[in-house]
Amino acid sequence: MKHMLIIVISLMGIIGNAQTEEQLVQNTVTTFFDAFHAQDSTQLKTMMSEDMVLQTIGRNKEGKPAVIHEDYHKFLASIVSIPETTKFEERLTSFDIKVDGPMANAWVGYEFYVNENFSHCGVNSFQLFKDEGKWKIIYLVDTRRKKGCKS
Repeated sequence: MKHMLIIVISLMGIIGNAQTEEQLVQNTVTTFFDAFHAQDSTQLKTMMSEDMVLQTIGRNKEGKPAVIHEDYHKFLASIVSIPETTKFEERLTSFDIKVDGPMANAWVGYEFYVNENFSHCGVNSFQLFKDEGKWKIIYLVDTRRKKGCKS
């Protein structure tokens, strides 16, 4: 009986420490932003599919809504090239995560600051794929606006 109690307590500890897929997806997104803020392109590469699609919903020259495409390699180079004197921070304000097997979506609200000054806000929409047990970002699209923000 004593051995049975030890087994039950051990299993409870394992089950209690297990993370849900939603938590693992949120951890991936949070770690992505940790690497983003650290300008760590090496870590970012481990989290992103090399053929990842990056887009922003912005405005064209005529001021009309448009989809703006960004190259994966140019994105990484732009992050690394930000001067040390420029402090930037994307503050995550909300998470809504959906998982279906090896696919996940994370809808993440944010506010962006440059040198402690508010720049813009919006939403990041991440599509992730679980590749060999690890969540990888395969698609990222965001919106950017200066009005209608919580701050």
